[in-house]
Amino acid sequence: MTIRVLLADDQALLRSAFRVLVDSEPDMEVVGEASDGAEAVRLAREERADVVLMDIRMPGTDGLAATRMISADPELAGVRVVILTTFEVDDYVVQSLRAGASGFLGKGSEPDEMLNAVRIAAEGEALLSPAATKGLIARFLAQEGPSGGDHDPARAERLDSLTGREREVLVQVAGGHSNDEIAERLEVSPLTVKTHVNRAMAKLGARDRAQLVVIAYESGLVRPRVE
Repeated sequence: MTIRVLLADDQALLRSAFRVLVDSEPDMEVVGEASDGAEAVRLAREERADVVLMDIRMPGTDGLAATRMISADPELAGVRVVILTTFEVDDYVVQSLRAGASGFLGKGSEPDEMLNAVRIAAEGEALLSPAATKGLIARFLAQEGPSGGDHDPARAERLDSLTGREREVLVQVAGGHSNDEIAERLEVSPLTVKTHVNRAMAKLGARDRAQLVVIAYESGLVRPRVE
């Protein structure tokens, strides 16, 4: 199955470089290029993109607004957004994760890292394993307080619907651990972990693991540790 990738960046030269990289892979193809967020949303729908590599800063409709539009559109429920940013620490990143992005990458990432990110996002996973990403989310949520700027009380209440094991798994997911790592820690099978993760996402209205992490911090289930 070929992963359909949409490139959204206002720099044509950068889009060209990403196109060459993506099209060189046998399991993925670039299906469109957008120079602003509005065009990205339109092309995501028209070209049936699986993954959008979205620059966070663009003229007009920026990447943050575009991510919100995509995540709010039921017709684009299967589209995964990976935010591209020049800065390692950027408050827009956390806002983007809240808005529905599956994760983020620095524009200076190695080619293999970017290609792997596309594959991970296409599978519905989240780019949240690196410690830097976890730390970034924790720092910004700590600055804003447990509830954050876009707190949804209904989500906090829905935590009550989770079983004890689902809560345990959610805490591990928020720690950036993979299903295999969680399975080893809790002494269960990876398939069991996957089932708990999927049930937690359904109960909490989360698009993917990235959203689970944000919910875990915003609800106070996991407390940010700022180093």
